[in-house]
Amino acid sequence: MQLESFISDLLYRYECVIVPDFGAFLTERQSAFINEKNNTFNPPRKVIAFNEQIQNNDGLLARYIADVEKIPFEVAVKKIKKRVKILKSYLTEGETITFNNIGDIVFNTEGKIVFEPSYNLNYLTDAFGLSQFESAVVTRDVYKDTVEAIEETAPITITLEKRKNKGYLKYAAVALIALTLGGVVASKYYVDQIEAHNMLAQEDAKQQLDTKIQEATFSLNPLPAITLNVTKQTGNYHIVAGAFRIEDNCNKKVAQLKAEGFSARKIGANRYGLHQVAYASYEGRLEALKALRNIKKTHNKNAWLLVQKLD
Repeated sequence: MQLESFISDLLYRYECVIVPDFGAFLTERQSAFINEKNNTFNPPRKVIAFNEQIQNNDGLLARYIADVEKIPFEVAVKKIKKRVKILKSYLTEGETITFNNIGDIVFNTEGKIVFEPSYNLNYLTDAFGLSQFESAVVTRDVYKDTVEAIEETAPITITLEKRKNKGYLKYAAVALIALTLGGVVASKYYVDQIEAHNMLAQEDAKQQLDTKIQEATFSLNPLPAITLNVTKQTGNYHIVAGAFRIEDNCNKKVAQLKAEGFSARKIGANRYGLHQVAYASYEGRLEALKALRNIKKTHNKNAWLLVQKLD
């Protein structure tokens, strides 16, 4: 079984994909950036890293393999263990393991895993359709050099002319000032007339509005009362539908189950940080077991019972 295809599928949707007893592939969003060495513009992407310290089985990879290959969850777990054993033997022998579109893994001289990510595939769905492109360098110094060369060959000279006394300019300036003052006075008189007219119009409109309001009769009929029955989920026995690393997926699952008629709700995160969704919660154990058997038979064979007191 080739694990890389299943891991690659999950990296699109999750930030952490754990291979039990081997390590975890982690993703981190990287903003778009410019490579000044080769003048390329790179879109935002998910950068992949590997941490061999995270090896606990969170069930994500096994459950996905079980769904894709239509096999029981336990069988998928055994297949993963078998494949991990083979991969470790390859590493011990000094070979490099290549996960297509993910990266290469090899042991260093100290026996530690070294991971070299691959950038052939962008796992960030928000950047779908965006690709790297190259742009020519913009050289702004060329224009500066051209201007400097022109100034050297044809410098700009400023010559001072002798001012001649022209008496008629003085009288023209006096006439211009007089015309300006006359225009300002006339303009002020016109504006005052417009404001007075507007005030009279507003007063007349206000009186007409008051008259209409006094003549109007309003009949307000009381609205019928509405009674809402809200049932609060209680009990320490919870039938779990699934656990999700991303809270948005948890909310979508709750909405889906409610649309199908279940009293679904979120019951908090578990110790692995996964957001849990319950079909319903019950006060009694026998009632919860009866509901669990019915759900496993008709809706979800992987549902299970959680006994926990919620805050």
